[in-house]
Amino acid sequence: MSIEKRDFDREASKWDENPARSKLADDIVRAISKQIDLTDDMDVMDFGCGTGLLALRLQPIVRSITGIDSSKGMLDIFNAKIAKQKLDNVSTVLVDLDTCDPLRGNYDLVVSNMTLHHIKEVRPLLALLYKVIAPGGHLCISDLDLDGGQFHEDNTGVFHFGFDRAALQEDFLKVGFDDVHSINAAEMAKPSIMGEMRRFSIFLMIGRKRSRLIARVRDRREDITGCSGYSCSWQ
Repeated sequence: MSIEKRDFDREASKWDENPARSKLADDIVRAISKQIDLTDDMDVMDFGCGTGLLALRLQPIVRSITGIDSSKGMLDIFNAKIAKQKLDNVSTVLVDLDTCDPLRGNYDLVVSNMTLHHIKEVRPLLALLYKVIAPGGHLCISDLDLDGGQFHEDNTGVFHFGFDRAALQEDFLKVGFDDVHSINAAEMAKPSIMGEMRRFSIFLMIGRKRSRLIARVRDRREDITGCSGYSCSWQ
């Protein structure tokens, strides 16, 4: 893998020309909707939103959606779409994903598609996302299963060659998410860096931020019993 930064600004103008990206966005929205009850009173963040392929598919379903990205070029394309469609419930914010700039807001749902493998330190990011999710809200991250570095033609800016689901699930749990589980969300067929056509599997991992009431009950149990998590024999 390469620690060089990928120039997404340069790629932005042609990003949507790849039909596989649009199909993937369709597949991920379908997978999310099977796991989460999407409603018109939900405020959503799309972390690593790019040109808005995923966000704009969620936009008609939810109350508001905020796109977060570190590429001004990608957000310029997204903002042009917002203006053209005259959408008043979609906004964008430019942040530095590498340094994990502070995130603000209070969201019922945070989604992120094919962004996590570009983040060097995963757990600190999950902790930041946890803070901006409302009690009872959810985090849904879609990304590659372990791919041996074969997915990208150029691994510049790729810090993870896919993810081991069990390890990522543990990261979710460590920062405080409950009910963490994953499903098969999509497949993408493309030539690997070796040239042969290969199918790459993409998962959706879901975690819920427990409500304040549940959190207080759990903390009280830990105070009384001296145990943590859900490992007590009487639970």
